[in-house]
Amino acid sequence: MPSSVVFWSVAAVLLFWGVGAYNRLMRLRAEANSAFAALEGELSKQVALVHECLPPPDATQPAALGGDTGFWSGLHGAAAQFAASLAVARARPLEPQGIAALSAAQDVLAMAWERAERDDAHDLAGPRLPETLTARRAQIVMQTHAAIEHFDQAVARYNNGISQFPAVLLAWLFGFKPGRGVRTSANAVVA
Repeated sequence: MPSSVVFWSVAAVLLFWGVGAYNRLMRLRAEANSAFAALEGELSKQVALVHECLPPPDATQPAALGGDTGFWSGLHGAAAQFAASLAVARARPLEPQGIAALSAAQDVLAMAWERAERDDAHDLAGPRLPETLTARRAQIVMQTHAAIEHFDQAVARYNNGISQFPAVLLAWLFGFKPGRGVRTSANAVVA
């Protein structure tokens, strides 16, 4: 009789621990997904900025912000690639391949913007981009950096949670896979 009480007591403790650990892992995953939703809002502003403020790529008309239609087409192409990568990452925010593609597309878009802001690309008429557009982009980049930091921290907490023993056993049993932050790669930056 005493051994069955011990057995059921141990079983109850393990059951309650398992439920608590599983709920913790689910909470950590939900926090990371929620952080990505906030990040997605900030990243979407970058795409919207390209579509709202810059002329559409049209080879038949001279660009309103400069005569180099190939340049504007490149910026719009980078924004389209970024939007497609963002859509893939939105579906599975903790999928490492999707976040890696998003990070790479973000780098391409940042390089396209840097090309627009370089002084060697314009003549004496002034900068290629209006100062209001440059200031607006700088504000979006600053907000995006904060959202990236929040998401990367949430992913790090999630990864830490699923790698700790004995929770790693539940993570393996229920298929929790490690995620990837946006800045996990060597030089993934926004600006």
